Amino acid sequence: MALPAVAGAQTAPAADTGGTGTPPQRVRAVTLGAGQKCPQSSDTEIVICSTLDQPYRIPKQFRDSGPIPAQNQAWGNRVATQDQVGRVAGGLPDTCSPVGTGGQSGCALMTNKQWAAERRAQRDAESTVP
Repeated sequence: MALPAVAGAQTAPAADTGGTGTPPQRVRAVTLGAGQKCPQSSDTEIVICSTLDQPYRIPKQFRDSGPIPAQNQAWGNRVATQDQVGRVAGGLPDTCSPVGTGGQSGCALMTNKQWAAERRAQRDAESTVP
């Protein structure tokens, strides 16, 4: 899990409070991105700065938009996959199968679905988050 780095308080010159020892009126926590500078504190506020190494909630090594392995899929998806495999194996209509009476009727549909899936995969590969 990506957590922000340990926060460090910015030190400011000691304010002349007249010996009353009153605490600051405001404490501000700032999360900085890469290359940002911590804002200056004043006599009435304390600024605490922390940086994020990875600005996304999901760490880089876990960000993968590839296919999900079968053992990690929901049962509904597993059943739908098994149903489709059974339809193709049985040569039912609208499946591209050399077996059965209507198996050849889905070959054009399957070709179009493969083309769309390849385009979608190419678009996803081009727009992956760094």
